[in-house]
Amino acid sequence: MNESITSFMRNIFSKALTIIFLLLAGAIIFSLIQHVVNGLINKADLTEVLLKSINIGVIALAVFELALIINKEYSEPGDHHHKDAIQTLRGTLPRFIGTVCVALSLEGLIMVIKYSQLDLAGNLYYPVAIIASTAFLLVSLGVFLRLTDQSSEAIESKQVTEEK
Repeated sequence: MNESITSFMRNIFSKALTIIFLLLAGAIIFSLIQHVVNGLINKADLTEVLLKSINIGVIALAVFELALIINKEYSEPGDHHHKDAIQTLRGTLPRFIGTVCVALSLEGLIMVIKYSQLDLAGNLYYPVAIIASTAFLLVSLGVFLRLTDQSSEAIESKQVTEEK
């Protein structure tokens, strides 16, 4: 009885969060289209409009990816009760961190382009910090995957010996 209630609640909340994040991604895309149309109507600088559009689009992609991860990991029926937290994180974290790293890298590169066009070389500390933090995030993900790979092998070998 307790397992069925947990599964039901998990399914309801995951569906609700998936819908919320999908609606949020849709609203961000609507904002992107509105920004481009307003920029073209007002004859704003095309480069500025495109750079801002890329920025908004990457944020929409990250939110959409989060919705997909929530839907895939938490609402699909399967062997969730057989998975531990580390196995779940090893499945979802690389995909989401990859999307975040792409978003941060693009943001840093956009800032470099923007500051070089405006001759604001003194402000290059910000994009360098963003790119460095992206690199640190990727290295941290690699360390996490390496450490959890060893621990998951140890857990599996322990389970095999217990079954015997």
